[in-house]
Amino acid sequence: MQFDVFEYSNKGGRSYNEDNSGCIYEDDDGRGVFVVADGLGGHLRGELASETAVDILSLENWVDKNADNAELLKQKISDANQSILELQVQEKAVLKTTVAAVAVCEGDAVWANVGDSRVYFIHENKLHAYSEDHSVAYKKYKAGMITREQLATDEDQSQLLRALGNEERNEPTIYKSNVKLRPGDAFLLCTDGAWELLHDEEIVIDFVKADTARKWCELLLVRIMERIGEHHDNLTLVAVILE
Repeated sequence: MQFDVFEYSNKGGRSYNEDNSGCIYEDDDGRGVFVVADGLGGHLRGELASETAVDILSLENWVDKNADNAELLKQKISDANQSILELQVQEKAVLKTTVAAVAVCEGDAVWANVGDSRVYFIHENKLHAYSEDHSVAYKKYKAGMITREQLATDEDQSQLLRALGNEERNEPTIYKSNVKLRPGDAFLLCTDGAWELLHDEEIVIDFVKADTARKWCELLLVRIMERIGEHHDNLTLVAVILE
């Protein structure tokens, strides 16, 4: 299994970019780790938090065919949270970040999120699964108070229930693929600055149109740039297509 990967990040309408992403993979044995993080601290403090999370999760290709990669991913996220808490003491400031990560190993995948950075999994040209946001708005969606399309514009969308950099409320939600990965399957990881401007069906449509991970992101970015506002948040995309 080989990986076609493309990363893109933009400060949007902000004066600086507090998003970070990281990818490390080995085509020879089909192992890879892919991460996005959205820093929440403000005044570049968020950048330190998101950079720390990405560094720890993609420091080395830690996935192992003989290990429980879901438990390893959970532990890596816990390590990142602890490092950010220590950084808060060092910097004497509140630093927090969301995170979304995917670990692939020999045809199997696990993924996780904390906060509202997302993972989308495409299998057989269909949106097979996606992560669920840890936000007040997502709770409202699950309760039937708003539609999924209204999440992006809901007044509580930015009210997060979990983030790294918290003593509590930092627990990731872990997902495991319930199908064997096949060539042509794909993952899209993105921060809220990207997914707020996209519909689920558009992500799939542009994936089907594209022949590379780069082209997939370019098609999505055409949509994003047509809709982005003057003061829009940072946005980051990581596209991974299995070959």
